[in-house]
Amino acid sequence: MKIFIFITLIIVCFSSITNANNYHVYGIGFYDVKLNGSQKNQATDFRYELRFDNSIVDIGPEQDNFFYLKPFVGFEYTSDQASYILGGVYLEDNIGKLFTGNDNKLIFTPSFGAGYYNNGSGKDLGNELQFRTTFEFSYKLLENRRISFSIGHISNANLSDKNPGVEIINFSYHVPF
Repeated sequence: MKIFIFITLIIVCFSSITNANNYHVYGIGFYDVKLNGSQKNQATDFRYELRFDNSIVDIGPEQDNFFYLKPFVGFEYTSDQASYILGGVYLEDNIGKLFTGNDNKLIFTPSFGAGYYNNGSGKDLGNELQFRTTFEFSYKLLENRRISFSIGHISNANLSDKNPGVEIINFSYHVPF
C-alpha cells in the first residue's frame, strides 16, 4: 500500500511541474476540532502542499474552469507527532465569477485526497489509509500570493471497525512558483 501511494505521488508531481501558476501552500491550524468542545486530542496542525495548475481531467464546459480537476501532493504533521502524506485533486473558482460573472479576489477551492496516516502519539484514526476532504476560501494578494482559511475532514471511510475522523481548521499562505 505504501509503495502504491509513493508511486502515485511521483506521477502526480512529474506530470504537472512545468506550469508557472503552481503554488506552495504553507499552513498552520487546529487538529481534531469539535465545535461542541468534546475534543480530547486537539493538537496544532502544520501543513505543506504543492498544488499544480495543470488540469488532469476536464469534466465541464470549456468556459467554466471550475470543472478542471488539478493535482496536489501534501504533508501534514501535528504537535502530537501524527503525520499524513497524501495526494489528490482540487477544483478552484473565483467566487465573484461564480456568483456574479465578474472576477474578484476571492477563490473557492474544494479538494479531495488520500494517503498514508501515522498517528504518532496522537489520535488513532483506525487505519493507515485515510481520506481528506477540504473546503478552502482564499484571498488574492499582490504578486498572485494568497492567504486562506480552510476546514477539512480526515477519515478512513469505514475501512476499519474504528473510524473516529478528525476535523481541521487551517490558515494558509500560498506562494506561486
